[in-house]
Amino acid sequence: MRVLVADDDIISRAVVKALLLKWGYEVLEAGDGNQAWDILKEKDSPHLVLLDWVMPGINGLELCRRLRQSGDNTYHYIILLTGRDSKEDIIGGLNAGADDYITKPFMPKELEVRLRVGRRILDLQQSLNDALEVQRHQAQHDRLTGIFNHVEILNILEKELDRARRQNGNLAVIMGDLDHFKKVNDTYGHVAGDAVLVEVAARMKNNIRLYDSGGRYGGEEFLLVLPGCNAEETMTIAYRILKSISKEPVMFNNTPITVTISLGVAVNRAGEKTTTTELVQLADAALYQAKQSGRNRVELTPHFSSPSSDLP
Repeated sequence: MRVLVADDDIISRAVVKALLLKWGYEVLEAGDGNQAWDILKEKDSPHLVLLDWVMPGINGLELCRRLRQSGDNTYHYIILLTGRDSKEDIIGGLNAGADDYITKPFMPKELEVRLRVGRRILDLQQSLNDALEVQRHQAQHDRLTGIFNHVEILNILEKELDRARRQNGNLAVIMGDLDHFKKVNDTYGHVAGDAVLVEVAARMKNNIRLYDSGGRYGGEEFLLVLPGCNAEETMTIAYRILKSISKEPVMFNNTPITVTISLGVAVNRAGEKTTTTELVQLADAALYQAKQSGRNRVELTPHFSSPSSDLP
């Protein structure tokens, strides 16, 4: 683990550095508060910090305050290592945001143990952050396919529609529904059906842009949100998705399963005030038309003119 040692006393800093290297730490040094603050502002700054109280530039207490008020999600475990040993000083240091306080001169074993405590707390903090990230991901994503779930894709649509209004831009959505999916489940079983959904979601994701979003709307239905797309551009993407799904069967236990999808496209053009519900309904109406017209095809919502929606 890396440790930042900030102390304007060269001899004191050298002694602490030698001990830390002996205990297996990687050491970064700062000779004053300004240099320490520059290091701590970096994205990959050390999480374990040893600060002297009195330094040129920014003192140790002010560094503690700045770190705690920075709003950075990265937690720094701060140990004040200083010759100021009154109870008022100790209380002041802890109130400023320090996690621990060691007075000089110190016993090397005491510093080693307190660093170990700090390291353990940082490890626990990282474990907590990892667990929260897993929970956040699970709350936003469909467990089967790994793409966004129903709630989150609608949240994304709401945000992108609001952005399109502010920037006077286009926003397109594509509603997709697998053709005769019940027949897949009835013929090959629900495990095979799950495998088809996973593969279809992957193919859709591979055929949209990096800043587009895809979600499982429900069952075998999918919703794609495409910022900045006009009708022609959206139809091009929709046809690309259509071909990627139909051109090769999904393999399940060495059995090829032929899959096709019907897609409905709706576009909120710059200046229009369509709501998220209305936009989804328009795409759903276009999807219904694609189903009625024979499936395995793309349809654009009726109130937009476009080239023929037959397969190119």
